[in-house]
Amino acid sequence: MITPPSLQKGDTVAILATARKNIDDNLKPAIDLLHSWGLEVVIGSTIGLDNDQLAGTDEQRAADFQQQLDNPNIKAIWCVKGGYGTVRMIDLLDFTAFEKNPKWIVGFSDVTVLHNHLNTMGYKSIHGIMPITAPRATPEAIETMRIALFGEKLSYEIDTFLMNRPGKATGELVGGNLSILYSLFGSPSAIDCSNKILFIEDLDEYLYHIDRMMMNLKRNGCLESIKGIVVGSMTKMKDNDIPWGKNAIEIIEDVTKTYNIPILYNFPAGHIQDNRALILGNTVTINVNEKCSTLVFE
Repeated sequence: MITPPSLQKGDTVAILATARKNIDDNLKPAIDLLHSWGLEVVIGSTIGLDNDQLAGTDEQRAADFQQQLDNPNIKAIWCVKGGYGTVRMIDLLDFTAFEKNPKWIVGFSDVTVLHNHLNTMGYKSIHGIMPITAPRATPEAIETMRIALFGEKLSYEIDTFLMNRPGKATGELVGGNLSILYSLFGSPSAIDCSNKILFIEDLDEYLYHIDRMMMNLKRNGCLESIKGIVVGSMTKMKDNDIPWGKNAIEIIEDVTKTYNIPILYNFPAGHIQDNRALILGNTVTINVNEKCSTLVFE
């Protein structure tokens, strides 16, 4: 996997929208944060565009992203928010200039489309906070984002969780938002799960949808070939009038119970304030045990 160059003071980061619109004047905290790290900021043309839910048309969002991809002075692209819509523009992009001059693509949620697509191309990317979540992010989430961008050593020690499955595994970290991951299987942006460590998180899903998506991962062979699973936040899950009978973590445990792999639950990443950075595409070692668990990036 190819690692984009680490950021240096004086580098420029572009903030733009790939999915849901951002028409509010709400970017000052994120801009101030980047400035505090010694970075310059460019605001993309999609910020402020209003096309129903989306930040302009598919063509407008793709054009803005393409401009920042092709600009060698832009060292990172920070997606402003998630929602839905990145998949509508992914096939309009040309990564030729990016391959000659790779840069960090940063975000989470719907940005999983980009994370997975870049992974199929052989490039690392950063799953982390976004400009609109930065003001309410924990200091730890913010600091791990800085560490990831500037190429410093990233590792985690996580408190034990009752349902963790002990074990140790090393592999390339892949994944992101479970709903997006699931929706990409069968497309050119689908990740190869073989010998990987799979990270998943989700928001605002019905519990039976979680079961459906996990069953898809099982039936398409993804779970058969992975070395371990890291489960982030499963936030604001919903149920029907007739309950499904299991919560999200219990569903994951039920679907994966036949696999002899370590599973680290309750990792601080996803749709929560403590959304700590993960370098997708990077080799990691997870060590899950009864006292505490670690996730270390090579």
